[in-house]
Amino acid sequence: MDFTVDTATRTVVESFRDTGDPRLREVLESLTHHLHAFVRDVRPTPDEWAAAVDFLTAVGHRCDDTRQEFVLLSDVLGVSMLVETLDGVGEGTESTVLGPFHQSGSPRRDLGDSIDLLGTGRPCVVSGRVLATDGTPLPGAELDVWQCDEQGFYDVQQPGVQPPGNGRGLFRADGEGRFWFRTVVPSPYPIPTDGPVGALLRATGRHPYRPAHIHFIVSAGGHRPVTTHAFVAGSPYLDSDAVFAVKQDLIADFAPSDDERAAERFGVPVPFTHAALDLVLAPQAGPPAEHRG
Repeated sequence: MDFTVDTATRTVVESFRDTGDPRLREVLESLTHHLHAFVRDVRPTPDEWAAAVDFLTAVGHRCDDTRQEFVLLSDVLGVSMLVETLDGVGEGTESTVLGPFHQSGSPRRDLGDSIDLLGTGRPCVVSGRVLATDGTPLPGAELDVWQCDEQGFYDVQQPGVQPPGNGRGLFRADGEGRFWFRTVVPSPYPIPTDGPVGALLRATGRHPYRPAHIHFIVSAGGHRPVTTHAFVAGSPYLDSDAVFAVKQDLIADFAPSDDERAAERFGVPVPFTHAALDLVLAPQAGPPAEHRG
């Protein structure tokens, strides 16, 4: 079959007919249909298409062990949040984006430990429970936590300034599903703008800022893990998050407290800031996933 404007899509789709994996074939056929429709709609010149390839190449060149520019691109185009939203089950705590600063192998910490290794600013206590959708506590649930510091930087952005593992911790809930740890209230921050994604934002007149938040990945045997945030109530950019990740139910009150008994229990001075969260996991569909840890 000659490759023409009229036959192009059919020809490429047919080239995948011997794909052994049915899901891979489905994805490639759909991708071909949508990508070809986009090209027919926009009609890029060869120079414009070369510029697009150069842009994606530049995105790839900015990916390494501590920087994931493709995640940033997915985030600012709303694709990350769309994937999370489509995958949602309508039960439990809502999911949101992983973001580009998650690191595997967070340091294991005991309940009550501080993830703030800098020791600056007013202490903050985050406490709560991990629950099933029927309100039953999930003992031994695991929480992978990470956040920026008070200046809006993650540890991987400031090697030599922040110690590795600052703002990070891997916790296991107690026998009643409860967890608590010490930290500082994070700040709003811009996503990295020194790469091609930053250039895209500038070209489109968009700001790069995210509202203040703490990241969580929460898992427990027999339940679907959730990747989520706790957004700081009152933070700037809650209504214009650069990566579209804010959901109303994820906004938490980080309240000032002068409660001396609570301060003694948590091992912090007064005054301190306290955020209380319930993190709810939906039941696992099908065979339960292996519980990490």
